[in-house]
Amino acid sequence: MARASNGWRWFPTQIMMQPEVYMMTTGTQQAVNKTAILAIILTSYVMIVLDTSIVLTGLPNIHRELGFTDPELAWVQSAYTLTFGGFLLLGARAGDILGRRRMLNIGLGLFTVSSLAIGLSESPAFMIGARAVQGIGGAILAPATLSLLQTTFAAGHERTKAVSYYSAVAGIAASVGLVLGGILADWLSWRVGFFINLPIGLGMIAASLRFIPESTRQEGRFDLAGALTATVGMVAIVYGLIRSASHGWGDPETLAVIAVAIALIVAFVFVECRAAQPIVPLRLFASRERAGAYAARVLFLGSMVGFFFFTTQFLQSVLGYTAAESGLAFLPATLVNFVSAMLVPRLTPKLGNGRLLAIGLVLSFAGMFWLSRVTANADFLSAVALPMVLIGWGQGFVLGPLTTAGISGVARADAGAASGVVNTAHQLGNSLGLAALVAAAAFGTSGLSGPDLLAHRVTIALSGSSIMMALALLIALAFLTRNARPASPPEGNIQRART
Repeated sequence: MARASNGWRWFPTQIMMQPEVYMMTTGTQQAVNKTAILAIILTSYVMIVLDTSIVLTGLPNIHRELGFTDPELAWVQSAYTLTFGGFLLLGARAGDILGRRRMLNIGLGLFTVSSLAIGLSESPAFMIGARAVQGIGGAILAPATLSLLQTTFAAGHERTKAVSYYSAVAGIAASVGLVLGGILADWLSWRVGFFINLPIGLGMIAASLRFIPESTRQEGRFDLAGALTATVGMVAIVYGLIRSASHGWGDPETLAVIAVAIALIVAFVFVECRAAQPIVPLRLFASRERAGAYAARVLFLGSMVGFFFFTTQFLQSVLGYTAAESGLAFLPATLVNFVSAMLVPRLTPKLGNGRLLAIGLVLSFAGMFWLSRVTANADFLSAVALPMVLIGWGQGFVLGPLTTAGISGVARADAGAASGVVNTAHQLGNSLGLAALVAAAAFGTSGLSGPDLLAHRVTIALSGSSIMMALALLIALAFLTRNARPASPPEGNIQRART
């Protein structure tokens, strides 16, 4: 074991899944269990994804039990989306400055306490407020999980494998959440879906204190001007998009909010160009690979949110499925998603990150276009289940490579910022996609009613999802397929001893 002249000791970091590895410390040896850290990261991220999809199948029961009006019901999801999207960049930068384990636990704490409050809600106003707080917790927690993954696992096969697991649980948890939410809503109560976060959240906080070493806090201060313009700008654009879905693009308030959002985003870019310690270093966008990954992620998630949202409605309102049955109907996508995501670490060295991404987008586009041809008299197997297989298989190939490309070549000091941009692109895709597809689904509905009306809306919306998927594919072909393997980030002053 070598000792450098400045007193640092270097310890070899072994591959993931070997329980005890050693990380560099100042004059001391510190054992780190990477398997435990990965389990904490994945479980924490699953909490976020599960709650997002559990709400969808539980909304009808929430509507009846708490006395929501139709416009108020939309805010059960929108309040969460608004604060999640608005505070993501701030939450990511806080991890770099204040410590990533510390922010992970703060995010877990907020998310867990607000989940309990949601489960205890007795009025629409209380639930919407608790969902907003939960969104803030998610905005802190999501980038903390990804930045910890990036700084814990070495670039190359080790990180590719970890990112594959991370992306697999994202896709699988979204589908499982629909199944679980429907079963709980039908058999027990929608509240149980939020109560289960209490033991999980407390357990993850205790585990993180036991297994995750605190990251080195960076010297510096918050970019307050950047944080203010980014947060308010993100909140404004998400609010404007949500409002456009219900009030239309001709609504004066919608247009005013969107104009303010654009002005704030322009101001944010100007501030970041001049800031000594920006909340989002613009150098993150200098890489064609990363910039392409962010754009493709927005489009892919916009397409997928339409798939989940409108297919759920089609199954329940057109085919007459119960909430539990509609959740179980997503299993064709869920099962193949898991299999394809687990193949990513094996296929990436052979095909390259970009080529594997392109294959996944082709499969997803084919499945989405096939599903968009659905009619009110459709057969589930041929018109829904088989397209779902293609979509699920493609999704397993897409999310891992997109995440890898989004953090490729990033220095350790920018890990939080990069993870924040990845998660912001993810959230913007959900918000932009759903708002655009809901608005598009209203076209050409005159003279239609009942199942025919909803089937028409689903067809229009999923056609829009197909277009988004095709655009994501074009971006991948233009910006990402040239890279045969994920780029290795600079290691800074950390070097591994050769043994």
